[in-house]
Amino acid sequence: MVLQGNEEGFSPPFDSSIYGASYSPSTPGTEYAIEYSDCKALGVMFNVEGEEAMDILPEGVEPYGQSLQGGVLVARYPHSTVGEYNEVICMLQVEDLDGEMAYYIPYIYVTNDSAMAAGRELAGAPKKIADIEFDDTGSVYSGTMERPTGQNLLTATVKPEQRVQGGMIDAMMPKPTPLLSIRHLPPIEGSDGCTQLVKWYADFDYHESDGERDMWYGPGSVSYGTESAVDPVHKLAVDDTMLSIYAEFDLELGVTEIQKEWEL
Repeated sequence: MVLQGNEEGFSPPFDSSIYGASYSPSTPGTEYAIEYSDCKALGVMFNVEGEEAMDILPEGVEPYGQSLQGGVLVARYPHSTVGEYNEVICMLQVEDLDGEMAYYIPYIYVTNDSAMAAGRELAGAPKKIADIEFDDTGSVYSGTMERPTGQNLLTATVKPEQRVQGGMIDAMMPKPTPLLSIRHLPPIEGSDGCTQLVKWYADFDYHESDGERDMWYGPGSVSYGTESAVDPVHKLAVDDTMLSIYAEFDLELGVTEIQKEWEL
């Protein structure tokens, strides 16, 4: 027990948890998963230009392949176990400490405080609150992010034209897709701090129609607005675009393991 009373949830404040209220504080993080349904997302994968992005990789984590590749995903989550929200994920394709392909997440933004808290506390996902719009009403789908309101940091667009066939996407986004983040609790005098490289996953269950996944590709782009020292998403500079997709799916997120700990 943590509280003197009996009412305890998974996350502080334990008597009114910001997420996981039906779980106890002693529940292992690997046993807690976040579930989503009826999701929509657009994603743009690209070769990364310049060296700035290399400087934000954790120690021991290297690019997967000869050149550094990255991507931006903008998603709309109408239903989840942490509520409704939109999200922007900036990612770099890397080799984890076991030599396997994964995506390191240097920047990630949401519109919901429960999603922000769960991401930061469980997986170390560096989530911040931002204004994120997802528009799929025309022939060109788009996602935009502002932080603060009125200051555009990022715009991603995709014009879905052809259904993704066979294994075109499977090598880039395997099932489940492994992710990496840094979780950090600073030390306080008289106790140790904690810095960990956390491996987690995104398990996509794509919707289907006529026996084919509801995933399309076509022309797409990522552009950056104001270059912000506070939110430097522009460090994932776009050299040339490799693949742009739009997809509809259900999803599960969960934590896999701790790959490394740093002494502070």
